[in-house]
Amino acid sequence: MTDLDLRLVRYFTTVASHLHYGRAAAELRIAQPSLSRQISQLEALVGARLFDRTRQGTRLTEAGAAFLPRAHDLLRSSEEATAAARAAAQPSRITIGYTVGLVVTPAVRNLRHKHPDADVRTLHLDWNEPADALLGHRVDAVITRLPLSTDGLRVTTLYDEPKLLLVPAGHRLAGKESVTLDDIGDEPIPRFADPEFDAYWRIDPRPGGHPAPDGPVVGTVEDKIECIAAGQAVAVVPAGLHSVGIRPDLASIPLHGVEPSHVVVATRAADGSDLVAAFRASAHDCLSG
Repeated sequence: MTDLDLRLVRYFTTVASHLHYGRAAAELRIAQPSLSRQISQLEALVGARLFDRTRQGTRLTEAGAAFLPRAHDLLRSSEEATAAARAAAQPSRITIGYTVGLVVTPAVRNLRHKHPDADVRTLHLDWNEPADALLGHRVDAVITRLPLSTDGLRVTTLYDEPKLLLVPAGHRLAGKESVTLDDIGDEPIPRFADPEFDAYWRIDPRPGGHPAPDGPVVGTVEDKIECIAAGQAVAVVPAGLHSVGIRPDLASIPLHGVEPSHVVVATRAADGSDLVAAFRASAHDCLSG
């Protein structure tokens, strides 16, 4: 059995990448004579000459060419083993994202209770951020609403919430017990740039194929609410928006005859973390129903 020094293996792959001892020595920040001695030491351990050095330059021998891919495998395995050990030694960490009007506290509290050594963090996200935040590893789980791109994600519905119509306080419909889409057939509704999100929350097209009336273009939920308060539009909103408080210059009315909003937990499809799995279970236990 030959015990290889991974430092010597790294020296070998560096020389092989440059095929020049001087440039390899500069990258490794060691003297060229020292590098030559280290390569000779590795050749002695391997039992074969790995490089030919001639006036034309440095080239791999047949033995060196055979050794090179396995040398890269050795270094990669070493790095993976080190990363796995460091990850296991560090406290578990998870960041949970959530969007406007959704309360994650019960699920987060439950996770912290069951995993007291874990570092459990929360992060508020804008309506259009959940998928990118997950795939970009800004968060490890998200509580949000559909519609949501599911590419690369695992998405599970937790519960449904009713939809409301949000209108200015002095609107003709304010104070009604409930309304339907027929009541707002000609009312402008704010538009979003995202086509799927826009169509879903404007209910466009309407039953029968009629387009929803256009309203002002907005970029945020806050802009949407401001448009309504200013009397420029009305809007379909999730009932959970009440958790952040409705302004006194706005009124909300139950909207009947439409599909409810769907609240989901989303995680990366390939994430095998035990802590992520534990949060999914916690979300199901504490937020469903």
